[in-house]
Amino acid sequence: MSSPSAVAEQAEVPKPSWWRSHSELGVCVFLLALGVLVLTNALTIPSDFTQRGPLGPKAVPVLVGSLLMLVALLLAREVLRGGKAQAEGGEDIDLSTPADWRTVLVLSGAFLANAALIDFVGFPISSAVMFWGAAYALGSRNTVRDPLIAAVLSVGTWLAFNELLGVPLPGGPLMGVF
Repeated sequence: MSSPSAVAEQAEVPKPSWWRSHSELGVCVFLLALGVLVLTNALTIPSDFTQRGPLGPKAVPVLVGSLLMLVALLLAREVLRGGKAQAEGGEDIDLSTPADWRTVLVLSGAFLANAALIDFVGFPISSAVMFWGAAYALGSRNTVRDPLIAAVLSVGTWLAFNELLGVPLPGGPLMGVF
């Protein structure tokens, strides 16, 4: 038989709130809002927009927005029926270590530098800065190889979009070269 103090200790354990036990609904709300945003933006694409092939420019965004909303509703139904995702077991990572905020900040800085520079120096140079910054943030410190790979990747991507896909990206100083 258990003592009265043990029973009192068991009774004092707070039961998690309804929102705490259904926290996955936050993901559902995010997915639903994202789906609505994608769908409404897709439906505002002008119908006289250039069309190549049987599908117009609205087809893929409408499909993606609709699928996001469908996934949000199916996930919400599963959560409300009592389904619960399993916590990450951390197959090869230590879940007790804190997040590496330095890496996150350097990656964010590289991305923001790309966004800030693209109109002034063009896609090839701004994306080379981003690729090089991402390599540095993720631990690469090769001062010869990293900028060279970043330059090849960014110029190759720019050429692929401009020449092969017909999607004009700002070229900056390289605009007259190719």
